[in-house]
Amino acid sequence: MFSTVLSRTSRSLVQRPCFSSTPNTDAFWASLSAASASKVNPHVVSSGQGAYLTINSTPYLNFCSSHYLGFALQPRLKSAAKAAIDLHGLGTGYRTLAGTHSLHVDLESKIAAFKGTEGAVTFTSAYAANACAVQTIMGKEDVVVSDQLNHASIIDAVRTAGVANKFAYKHSDMSDLEDKLSQAASIASTPKSNGEPRNVLIITDGVFSMDGDLARLPEIVDLARKYDALTMVDDAHGEGVLGRGGRGVVNHFGLDGQVDIEVGSLSKAFSVMGGFIAARQPLIDKYLMGARQRLFSIALTIPDTAALIEAVDMLAESEDLVTKLWSNVSYLKEGFTGLGFDIGNSETPIIPVMLGDEELAREFSRRLFEEGVFASAICYPMVPKGTARVRVITSASFSKEDCDKGLEAFRKVKEELM
Repeated sequence: MFSTVLSRTSRSLVQRPCFSSTPNTDAFWASLSAASASKVNPHVVSSGQGAYLTINSTPYLNFCSSHYLGFALQPRLKSAAKAAIDLHGLGTGYRTLAGTHSLHVDLESKIAAFKGTEGAVTFTSAYAANACAVQTIMGKEDVVVSDQLNHASIIDAVRTAGVANKFAYKHSDMSDLEDKLSQAASIASTPKSNGEPRNVLIITDGVFSMDGDLARLPEIVDLARKYDALTMVDDAHGEGVLGRGGRGVVNHFGLDGQVDIEVGSLSKAFSVMGGFIAARQPLIDKYLMGARQRLFSIALTIPDTAALIEAVDMLAESEDLVTKLWSNVSYLKEGFTGLGFDIGNSETPIIPVMLGDEELAREFSRRLFEEGVFASAICYPMVPKGTARVRVITSASFSKEDCDKGLEAFRKVKEELM
């Protein structure tokens, strides 16, 4: 069966096949339409990401954003971005062609100095940084040993790299990690098919974002030495938060120079966008020359880069904001435990208010919103069944009055629902 159409080039009539039945594509679109029926739309914010968010013209206490230091509305960062736009415009380009701007070079130099590493390279997201960190150096015949609760971007990075030999150790279980490393060492005892030695890479989050606990990094580093493995830490929630003046989880444990790959986010504590890898210079050079996420993707924009430079400068100048953040963390944790809440084993500004039941967690979050507090319910599959919680993320932008408002809302809703 054919249909007659007008050719755009020749302006003549041509016949094309007309298929009366397309069962596969019909089924595809039908499945999408069915899924759309259960779509959940997020709240739409019409303000900056400060201590309060404006939603439907109403302010809500912001207990759910990872802007730990309040940089999203920081005047110095905004001024830096505006000045850079006036001077250099907006866009950049591919880093390997004409897209490496002097601001990028300056930012990477400042990140390396701040982190105490030989070099650093930036990306437009921490997701891309994780993908680059793994994919560029690990191949099918190498070995990865990863914490079971690592972030999805790490899991995807290992999949993208095509690593066949993958081990997941029980969360923060050093005995299980050693068992997996022993198996990895057995595999690594024979070379790859091309005669090169196999790489063994241990990967862990620095801060686990659902529970707020820290990786047992000193023990991981010791085991890496024992089993001749490389180490990689995704410190998305530790940069700007942990360590001296926010230098991260590696600095927090006094392990500067002892972790091979540090990946950080530039969109959480730094409140802009992007991600980075900090490491020894030969590895950074490998990423600069071979990372597909750098070769085939655009660079950070001019205003983003300028704002990030200002953020790094501010952290290098003063520890005041980090100190204020931790003061708020202590105040809120004391408040929650005083109200009888279980806040798990959090060691960071991420405070999981454990509720267990998923429907209770969702209803608790909904009622908090009615009380003017925006705090998200975290349920399966983001966490195991029976461990649902409302997650509170602390910020240096909170005043004592803000903290008290949030605690009072939790007290009121607890009395109603529990």
